[in-house]
Amino acid sequence: MDCVFNVSRSATGRAWQWRARPLPLGEADRLGVDELAAQLLMSRGCAPADIARTLKPTLRDWLPDPAIFRDMDVVAGRLADAVQRGEKIVLFADYDVDGATSAAFLWRHLRALGADVTPYIPDRILEGYGPSAAALLALQEAGAQLVLLLDCGTQAFGPLEAAREAKLDLLVVDHHKASTALPPALGIVNPNRLDEVAEAAAHGGLCTAGLAFLVGVALNRELRRRGQFAAVAEPNLSEWLDIVALGTVADVVPLLGLNRALVALGLRRMAGRQSVGLTALADVAKLDRAPRADDLGFHLGPRINAGGRVGQADLGVRLLASEDRDEAGAIALELDRLNQERRAIEAAVTAEALAQALETQANSPVAVVAGQGWHPGVVGIVAARVKERLNRPALVLALGEDGVAKGSGRSIPGVDLGAAILAAKAHGLIREGGGHAMACGVTVEAAQLDRFSGWLAEHLAGPVAAAGSERALSIDLAVAPRAVTPDLAHALEACGPYGQAWPAPRVAVGPVRLLKCDAVGRTEPKTHLRFVAAGPDGGRVEGIAFRALEGELGQMLMGAGSEPLHLAGRVTADEWQGRARAQVQLEDAARA
Repeated sequence: MDCVFNVSRSATGRAWQWRARPLPLGEADRLGVDELAAQLLMSRGCAPADIARTLKPTLRDWLPDPAIFRDMDVVAGRLADAVQRGEKIVLFADYDVDGATSAAFLWRHLRALGADVTPYIPDRILEGYGPSAAALLALQEAGAQLVLLLDCGTQAFGPLEAAREAKLDLLVVDHHKASTALPPALGIVNPNRLDEVAEAAAHGGLCTAGLAFLVGVALNRELRRRGQFAAVAEPNLSEWLDIVALGTVADVVPLLGLNRALVALGLRRMAGRQSVGLTALADVAKLDRAPRADDLGFHLGPRINAGGRVGQADLGVRLLASEDRDEAGAIALELDRLNQERRAIEAAVTAEALAQALETQANSPVAVVAGQGWHPGVVGIVAARVKERLNRPALVLALGEDGVAKGSGRSIPGVDLGAAILAAKAHGLIREGGGHAMACGVTVEAAQLDRFSGWLAEHLAGPVAAAGSERALSIDLAVAPRAVTPDLAHALEACGPYGQAWPAPRVAVGPVRLLKCDAVGRTEPKTHLRFVAAGPDGGRVEGIAFRALEGELGQMLMGAGSEPLHLAGRVTADEWQGRARAQVQLEDAARA
């Protein structure tokens, strides 16, 4: 296939290739959509029969029967018992956005049912990921009669065994990869169970927030069957779809099928600013327009995460469940402050982690770096930064004084990091670990780090090489500079929401000459580049390249002078001083 604008090697070393061949003449008319929409949908794998329900997703079109999942009826039945008996329920959730959103959704739902329910979010540093025996037994001592584990528990064999011996009822709703054996619990809802039926396993891309929504549907149905709603109103679960959408986007799961419907409907509700907590969060993030999916991942999600990373772990779930404007405003401000603190810590650790990776593992297919004094709350996001810079999977671990390293990893498309970590655990290389294809958590003895790192590099060398051989920049549309307009941005956005497995349209623009290019950012050193360019057709293109200053893209932009360039990125629209404008979120550039 011909290269777009004849770019065979860009600033980032990639060829620009069309994402898909043009559709046959008349195909768009046959499908009943305009040509741009047809091209975007079909190039992302949308079947012709699914175009209508993909463009305007609804729960009616995409929601499966929750009963297809193993143990769903068990979980719904035990929750219904607890509601009707007035038992004390504890929602034990992970400290990330998926944990916070799944806990907030079920907290609001159970509260609306009149249940006695409270959340519990473990401290990342003092307690670590997932349940411990001590935490579960302490909750039982405090009166808990039923504990629902959210976004954790699938690999927690020891703690769940201790709880069973203490006769504490436990339920698990999780999406992380499972082993052949499962820990003891009354019910475990996880589409990634190895014994799951094919119909349910097809929904393995759901995060825990999406699974929590299905639990809510099953719980309402069970209570309806028992006559619970003869005299009281049945909770309307769609009122909290904005919370589910946030968890789905922030956990970087595929925006396909049901996930797509949950996010699209959640964004629509979020635009109405009906959630007290999310409205307060959008305000501190200075998000003054209807949010897009990427806003959830880049603006709202990191602030929810900040509480679990460097502050108080339960701030996020309390904000999302709040119905008090003053309380929500105060929590949102605190999360914003913590997010700024997180950024400063993250920048320092990222610099050290990158330097270590480039010095010691320049030729390894996987970067595994560890450091004393690295804040455990930022290792996951630092792993993402290292992965972005090196274009290969990265694990970043904080070395503790006890000789144990704990950290997180992030992967690249086509490399299943979660499965590799489970294999390393089976080989006795690590103490604990798990995750999914794109992310993992791991605990390993410091003395075993070199052995683990070497094994992981050998285990993933093939998949990483295969992923690298396919490294090209996929382009959906090529336009002249004057075509970069708000109307183009709106037409592209109509085929969203965009995210994992449903990438935002990438537009090639050119040729242009840069009129201005400056480093910008809220923290020092500034790492983003904001630019203004002009084309020979009189078109003016404004844009920003995030975290580009120190990389190859930044070098090309800062050194371009009057040299003509082609640009590639996402075209978005916003308002500035009451005027609609388009800008390019730049991903790559090439000499024209």
